[in-house]
Amino acid sequence: MSMETIAAKIPSGRWWHILPPTIIIYIIAYMDRMNISFAMAGGMNEALGMSLTMSGFSAGIFFFGYLVLQVPGGHWAEHGSAKKFIAYTIVAWGSLSGLTGFVQEGWQLLVMRFLLGVSEGGLYPAILIIIANWFPSKEIGRANAIFLMSLPLSAVVTSPVSGWIIEAYDWRSLFYLEGVISLALLFIWLPLISDRPKDAKWISKEERDYLETTLAREKAERQAIFDKAGKGNTTYKQLLMNKHLWMMALIYLCYTTGQFGYTIWLPTILKNLTKMSLTNVGWLSTLPFIMALGGLYIFGALSDKSGNRRLYTSMSLGGFAVFFTLATFFPGQVWLSFSLLVITGLFTKSMQSTFWSMPALLFSSGISGGARGFINGLGSLGGFTGPTFVGWLATMTGDMTAGIYGLVFILILGAAVTMMLPKVTAGFGNVAETMRPPVKK
Repeated sequence: MSMETIAAKIPSGRWWHILPPTIIIYIIAYMDRMNISFAMAGGMNEALGMSLTMSGFSAGIFFFGYLVLQVPGGHWAEHGSAKKFIAYTIVAWGSLSGLTGFVQEGWQLLVMRFLLGVSEGGLYPAILIIIANWFPSKEIGRANAIFLMSLPLSAVVTSPVSGWIIEAYDWRSLFYLEGVISLALLFIWLPLISDRPKDAKWISKEERDYLETTLAREKAERQAIFDKAGKGNTTYKQLLMNKHLWMMALIYLCYTTGQFGYTIWLPTILKNLTKMSLTNVGWLSTLPFIMALGGLYIFGALSDKSGNRRLYTSMSLGGFAVFFTLATFFPGQVWLSFSLLVITGLFTKSMQSTFWSMPALLFSSGISGGARGFINGLGSLGGFTGPTFVGWLATMTGDMTAGIYGLVFILILGAAVTMMLPKVTAGFGNVAETMRPPVKK
């Protein structure tokens, strides 16, 4: 009997008990990270006396703070309790988000955004570790995709609400209310999540046995391959010398530069394009992110079927670049340009479901959590470079299109580097071949 047949007969409680809490947590975390985009369009810049360049900098400085806990958070999640680590971060980021509403000067906003980044550091790799502890390799692409739907869902859920809050009250109220919502997450996270199958009380014996057996076997197989290749006991110092780590970080940096440049400035782009109110802009902003939901799952499912994580990651980055470029070609045709921006949304998140399936293939157990944290932390600096780069180019040229073209170039670079990753990322059958040590002549 094949493993697929066995898996089909196993209860699927893991899909319903593990993924929903991670989605809810990350929706709110992402909301707290990105609500500044609506605050910028809703009068915060004028209230604090900030230029477009300074506004982009304030949005992006979050990601310098975000670096601080990436590797420690990933290591703790892999060797300790990701559940406890994430609970602590919820308290920190919820409090800081609410306090941001009290800032009176630009420098104060910069400090709060930096500290918010520190408080959210490690959250992403910690959640990815939890998912990896619950889903075998034949499921991990789809599981990652479902979790990562939290990113576009956050925009779909919160964009209209954020636009409405600012118009009904003001931009400060946006931070107050969303900070309170964040703290309430503890009542969801603590009772619902478990670090590993053996820790869960709700799981059936059949599902627990299947997961523990399958995950242990896959871990042992991967470790044996790394051991045979002489990479089984890699230290963090050796990890930093691994070219694949830096390639992965560069790819993710290219992606986040494009993605955050697109997301942070989308309300402003749409407001300039349509001349509509912020409430209507909020509703229009949801459509690209609804498309992103489909892109995440489609690319994740296709890569699960073929095992080719590399190809679908590159295709996602390339599609993002192509349609974002096309959206600039018809400035006089508002709804055609808007439609192309919506199609661009299909590709804005889709690479993540495939991309985050690759670290376990490239790095041995014990350091893969830290590797995820390093890649996410360094790569997420694109959250600084993207908004700041667009703001700087728009200020220098007086044209937002120049900023878009800069992002497109970076996305194409990411797609090209992705195709240079080793064969282990291109299909299930390439694992042993790729990791086999070279034959001595």
